[in-house]
Amino acid sequence: MSQKKDTQKSEGFTDEERAAMKERAQELKAAARAGKDKADGESAVLAKIAEMPEPDRAMAKRLHAIIQASAPALSPKTWYGMPAYANKDGKVVCFFQSASKFNARYATLGFSDTANLDEGAMWPTAFALKALTAADEARISALVKKAAS
Repeated sequence: MSQKKDTQKSEGFTDEERAAMKERAQELKAAARAGKDKADGESAVLAKIAEMPEPDRAMAKRLHAIIQASAPALSPKTWYGMPAYANKDGKVVCFFQSASKFNARYATLGFSDTANLDEGAMWPTAFALKALTAADEARISALVKKAAS
């Protein structure tokens, strides 16, 4: 019986994935209670960023500033416990997944299907981030502007 239990656990969600799903459920409950308040979303995003270990925290802070400057119409909010930025309909356009979130070797800047990044029949929807150079920041700014358009 214990062998079957171990197999089921290994084929199911990881502890990190279960935690992200619980965070998402809490986010939905909080949003239903509070409505769509941009200030509340920003404070929640800044709190999540503050919880991150370095170097994820520094990268998330910088991305937050870039996204807000590049697409001020996007509203910060948390999404599965990650900093995310939503359009006027409340749909996530882009998000930051820290490397520590799922014990990955790099952080990720991701774009959802609501992002206006379509280019032909194939285009990237996520980018691995290990550091941010000035050229990377310029590219991210352009991508976010296009995604939010």
